[in-house]
Amino acid sequence: MSRLLIRNIGLLQTPVGSAPLCGAAQGENRKLRDVCIFVQDGIIIGIYDGGVCPLLAVDREIDARGKLVTPGLVDCHTHLVFGGWRQHEVPLKLQGASYLEILQAGGGILNTLNSTRSASAEQLYERSKGFLNEMLKLGVTTCEIKSGYGLSAKEELKQLEVISMLQKQHKMDIVSTFMAAHAVPPEYKGNGDGYIDRIVEEMLPAAREKAAYCDAFCEEGVFSVAQCRRVLQRAKELGMKLKLHADEIEAIGGAQLAAELGAVSAEHLIATDETGIEALARGKVMADLLPQTSFYLDKPYANARGMVQAGVPVAIASDFNPGSCPSYDLQFAMRLGLLKYKLKPEEILTAVTLNAACSIGLGETLGSVEVGKQADLVIWDAEDLDLVLYRFGVNMAKAVIKKGEIL
Repeated sequence: MSRLLIRNIGLLQTPVGSAPLCGAAQGENRKLRDVCIFVQDGIIIGIYDGGVCPLLAVDREIDARGKLVTPGLVDCHTHLVFGGWRQHEVPLKLQGASYLEILQAGGGILNTLNSTRSASAEQLYERSKGFLNEMLKLGVTTCEIKSGYGLSAKEELKQLEVISMLQKQHKMDIVSTFMAAHAVPPEYKGNGDGYIDRIVEEMLPAAREKAAYCDAFCEEGVFSVAQCRRVLQRAKELGMKLKLHADEIEAIGGAQLAAELGAVSAEHLIATDETGIEALARGKVMADLLPQTSFYLDKPYANARGMVQAGVPVAIASDFNPGSCPSYDLQFAMRLGLLKYKLKPEEILTAVTLNAACSIGLGETLGSVEVGKQADLVIWDAEDLDLVLYRFGVNMAKAVIKKGEIL
């Protein structure tokens, strides 16, 4: 039995509950001052505020020195198992080539496909483990990882096996998402429907035991609403939960499809219009927003403010991938949430903790600092969240605690 006491917390700030928060509730955080937290075997047993800290037998104490403590951050959208990088595409982007133009010319996802296929599972594991270690230093204690750079039964399963290895061996909690419907591979060029047939008939039955979620890229020039509906309906029949890359570049009905099928989340949503936002709100679909991608591609930002006002629960994630967002810095995504989404600090904290946890099915156990929940915590080098969001280009996480263990 291990016992940890974190004392002298100047401000504890956290959303509350186990369900997604939307509307005005997204901006409601519990704020306690002069706090100590008692953790036993990785679970929060007691929270004491107002300078009260009972005498407890503990194995270790941490002095927070009057700093801010929040839940550990949850990155609910990443593509971090991949081979190679795509730095050579930057000049093309600067010359005006669009994301879809690069993809249609054999670059983009298809470039990463070649590097990922040529890498062994062991090489991908070591590389991905390094990414996760760096994310931990930034305060991220839980993340989702998507496949989608293999685009064949063998290679997609290889990615899922790497994710499974990380789940078993890394300190983070990790959730796996199957995303073979990420692009049409070269061997199916001009035959997107044939590739969808392969996903539905062969890949999904093989992936169901290795991935909790299924995702698809619903976008003009990638996969149509009808094609994505086939994939997600089959995944649902197999007992998988649904996510959908929707309206990243064009609003072709992705948000409405996510609502129609009961998806847990719709992701990107840069181009989502009022009709799409209304559908998300009716369907109680989480909006997983990815501001770093807008920043890196120099694209508009999703209408986060409108989504919150419409009652859509909003999460913020990194979208770490080798093409449209080569950054796992969730702290920077939070700062873009303030500056570009115009969200309040409290709304942002909910977006990267409780709502993000709910987006990957973990809201019951983490995402907030409450008695009975897992002790995933960040001690920040700041007295309040405003300072964390005000500064950029610097890691403000002072200490990271995962399941009661100081990392």
